[in-house]
Amino acid sequence: MEKATFAAGCFWHVQKVFDQLDGVESTRVGYTGGEVRNPTYEEVCEGNTGHAEAIEILYDPQKISYESLLKVFWTMHDPTTLNRQGVDIGRQYRSAIFTHSSAQRKIAEKSLKDAQRRFRIPIVTEITSACPFYEAEAYHQKYFRKKGLSE
Repeated sequence: MEKATFAAGCFWHVQKVFDQLDGVESTRVGYTGGEVRNPTYEEVCEGNTGHAEAIEILYDPQKISYESLLKVFWTMHDPTTLNRQGVDIGRQYRSAIFTHSSAQRKIAEKSLKDAQRRFRIPIVTEITSACPFYEAEAYHQKYFRKKGLSE
């Protein structure tokens, strides 16, 4: 198993999309990329922690590649809007790829260049090394399924 970590706006939708992919063994939503240890949802929403709402994906590279995960990442959100996705505004909703190895970084950088060809304005997605990931509160995990929502 390998790990991938992405931020693409509100993590509820992101988790729902990745959970549907063959080869994704598990997902968990949480917070990463900031300075505060063990942040709460309320703290992250206030925008003072530096964290992004993110998803950590455990996947089987024999069934789905990191490149395939990135293709889904690029299509599920608008990577050209700085610190915002739809009505969600703030650094906690930024677009980011948190890489777990130099190989992932190289693949992510190539993927960004490929994705840029589809957009007329610059992609603002950050590519940075993975840092501590803090799991979100239990009520956020698989939120849409728990609430019986299709979105």
